Amino acid sequence: MQYVSTRGQAPTLGFSGVLLAGLADDGGLYVPDSFPTFSPDEFRAMRGLPYADLAARIVHPFVGADLPFETLLALCRDAYGSFTHPAVAPMVQLGPDLWTMELFHGPTLAFKDMAMQLLGRLFDHFLAQQDRRVTIVGATSGDTGSAAIEACANRDRIDIVILHPKGRTSEVQRRQMTTVRARNVANIAVEGTFDDCQDLVKAMFADAPFRRDMHLSAVNSINWARVAAQVPYYVYAALALGAPDRQVAFAVPTGNFGNILAAWVARRMGLPVAKLVVGSNRNDILARFLASNDMSVQGVEPSLSPSMDIQVSSNFERLLFEILDRDPAATAAAMAGFRATGRMIVPDVAWQRARDTFQGFRLDDAATLAEIRALYGATGYMADPHSAIGIAAARAHPSPGVPTVAMATAHPAKFPDAMEMALGVRPPLPPRLADLYERPETYATAPNDLAAVEAEVRATVLRNAA
Repeated sequence: MQYVSTRGQAPTLGFSGVLLAGLADDGGLYVPDSFPTFSPDEFRAMRGLPYADLAARIVHPFVGADLPFETLLALCRDAYGSFTHPAVAPMVQLGPDLWTMELFHGPTLAFKDMAMQLLGRLFDHFLAQQDRRVTIVGATSGDTGSAAIEACANRDRIDIVILHPKGRTSEVQRRQMTTVRARNVANIAVEGTFDDCQDLVKAMFADAPFRRDMHLSAVNSINWARVAAQVPYYVYAALALGAPDRQVAFAVPTGNFGNILAAWVARRMGLPVAKLVVGSNRNDILARFLASNDMSVQGVEPSLSPSMDIQVSSNFERLLFEILDRDPAATAAAMAGFRATGRMIVPDVAWQRARDTFQGFRLDDAATLAEIRALYGATGYMADPHSAIGIAAARAHPSPGVPTVAMATAHPAKFPDAMEMALGVRPPLPPRLADLYERPETYATAPNDLAAVEAEVRATVLRNAA
C-alpha cells in the first residue's frame, strides 16, 4: 500500500512513513493511492469476530507489507483489551431503525481512544524497528489531546506536546490532559480557538528546519493512520445489523470531519452505506456546505459541544481531493483560496458528488439541551451534547427500512455542566477518574504566536534529552 499527498508535491510513502510523518511535506494530507475493498463474502466471514480481531482485518490492507498480520492482530488485542465494555463499542437501540454506538468505553471516555490506543502501539513498534525518536505535536478541541496523551505517556521514544484553546474545553477534558504526570508529556493552553491551535500545528510542520530538528509527527486526524483505525467500528456496527445483505446509514457528530470520513472510507471499501449525516453545532460550516455549497469561515463560537467548535475541518481536504477526481492541483488551488479568503470554491459538479452520500444537520445549544431531555424522558438514555446532536441528526434524516446508527462520541460525565443544565444531574466519573478534580494540573500558557509555541515545544524536547 502506497500513499500520495492530496496536493501532489510530496513523496509517495508506505504506511510506516505516513504514520511517522503525519502531515505531507507539501502541506497536504496523505491518502491511499487506491482503496482496498472487501467482497460481500469477506464481510460475511467477519460477522461475530471480537472487535480487536475485526479491527486487524480491516486495518491490515492499509498497512500492507509494513507489518505482518499477526503482529497487527497482537497490537489490536492489546489496544482494546483495556476497554471497560466486553464489546468494546456496544450498540443500544433507541427506536425503530435507530441505534447508537457507544465509542466511549476506552481510558479517556471518548471516541478518540478507539484510534489512539492502537496508534500509540503502532508508533512504539515502528520507532523501535527504525531506532528513531519523534516529537508528536497535536491540537485538540477537547478529546484528542487526552486520548493522545493516554496513548503516548511514558513511551521511551516519544515526546508529546498538545495545544488546546484556553478556556474552551470542558474542565474534565482539560484536566484529563493537564493532570498526567509523565516526563514526556507537555500541554500548552493557547490564547485562541481550536482553529488557531490547528493552524499552529500545521505551521510547525511547514517550518522545515523546526520540523527536522524536532523530528515532528502528528496524531491528529491529519495522520492517515488515525482515520484507518476508525474504520473498523463502522464495519462492526453494520455487520451487527445485517450488512452486507442490508444497507445501513450513519449519523456522526463531527467538527474536524475525520470521524465521518472513516465511515466514507468504509463505504469505499464495499460496506453498503446508504448515506452519512453530518451533525454540527452552531459552528456549522459543514452543514452549510452540504446545504448550499457555502464553505465559508465564520467566527468560532463556544458551545455546549466544544469538541465541535471548529470552522476549518482539516479532513475535508481528503474528501475534496476525491470529489475533484483526485486532482492534486485543483485540490491545492482550492485549499490556497480557502486559506487566503476564508471561502472555498467547490465546483457544483463536485459539490453534488458530496451530496450524493452526505447530508448536513445543525443543532444550537438550546435545541441540544432539549434533545438531551427528550431522549432521556423517552428512553432513559443519557447522551452527552455531542452524541445528542448525532442522535438528533439521525432522527432528522431517517431512511425508511434502513437502520441508522448515531455515533455516541463521549461519556456524559465529560460534560457535567451541560448535563446538569439539561437534566438537573451531574453524571459521576468512573472510579478510575473519581479524583480527577483533586489532581494537580501542569500546563503552559502561550499567545497565538508560532515563535512562542515553538519555543515551548523545543524546551520540552531539550529537557527530555538532557
